[in-house]
Amino acid sequence: MAGNILEGIRSNGFSMEWLAGHCPQLAVLKEVPQNPEYHGEGDVYRHTEMVCGKLVELPEWENLEKEEQELLFLAGAFHDIGKAVCTKQEDGKWISPKHTMIGEKEFRRMAYQEADRFGLSFVQRETVAGLIRYHGLPVWFWTKKRMEADLLKAAQSIPLRLLYLLSKADVQGRIVTVQGQMEEHVELFADYAKELCVWEKPYLFADSFTRYQYFHKEGLWQGAQLYDDTEFDVLLMAGLPLSGKDSWIEKNGEGRPVISLDGIREQLGVLPGKGSGRVVQTATEQAREFLRRKEPFIWNATNIVRETRQKLVSLFAGYGARVEILYLEVPYRELLRRNQKRARYIPGNVLEEMIRKLEIPASWEAYEVKTETVS
Repeated sequence: MAGNILEGIRSNGFSMEWLAGHCPQLAVLKEVPQNPEYHGEGDVYRHTEMVCGKLVELPEWENLEKEEQELLFLAGAFHDIGKAVCTKQEDGKWISPKHTMIGEKEFRRMAYQEADRFGLSFVQRETVAGLIRYHGLPVWFWTKKRMEADLLKAAQSIPLRLLYLLSKADVQGRIVTVQGQMEEHVELFADYAKELCVWEKPYLFADSFTRYQYFHKEGLWQGAQLYDDTEFDVLLMAGLPLSGKDSWIEKNGEGRPVISLDGIREQLGVLPGKGSGRVVQTATEQAREFLRRKEPFIWNATNIVRETRQKLVSLFAGYGARVEILYLEVPYRELLRRNQKRARYIPGNVLEEMIRKLEIPASWEAYEVKTETVS
């Protein structure tokens, strides 16, 4: 066996059988049923086997870089991992609502906690997670209200030409009566992505302000150049507890005021897990004071859920702020080591649940989004 899973994929001939043997999570898919209308081949594992087989048979496969082949195969193997969690029967049919979003988080959790075994860098991990998250887009994008916006948003995170290949293998790796129609949609996706100039790389907006506005207001044309009327900067920290946010601020904060949810909790005497609403309300009131004065500040909290970040970014931007998100990440082992030394120890189950919920900030979420990782 090679040193890690990423290396082993190639050295073992892109074998789903080999990969499943080293990833017990995949074997669970053998017990997950599917709607025979779209999956006459049987359970999720059988479908996954067929998808991985189709991937390496695609005419475009041989033209991919070695790393692209490895990451794409890994995405194919885990593309439906979310179904193991969310599959249920409704009105006599098997459904798997939100399995792509759940699958993205589940793969990220596994690859983060077992970093040595998977052998993925941060960028590699997030590429695979993004492919899992968006693998259904090429089939269904045409039903969306803002088709071009969905493609441009996906292109901010992953190469759409790789997403196209994953989706193409996904629709071919199944037994379904309307397969031809699904393949037509995937080809239409490829044509549209090329037309929008996002086939190879993210769309090149006129500037960061225009990009932010495009993804947060309907009716804007991506080719526009909007007048940037922002007046001051706000930094939104993001990252799991113990990822080093306080240390980063102490070293790089340049004396800017800091609104710390942990600090407010201590000031109010609120125990962890209790009275969160009161803490957030107090923090928001403090933020509004800075916002009214157009004064730069730093909002320091975990902010690991996208919905939470978007509410804050929207609030800050509404006052004319240029909002930057900074995401910090340290290896899982380092996270556990720091937790053991911490005076306010975080219970293991609480930390695990936060890792399961983790959503990495995407570049479209704010004026600027930056990531700093410690290897």
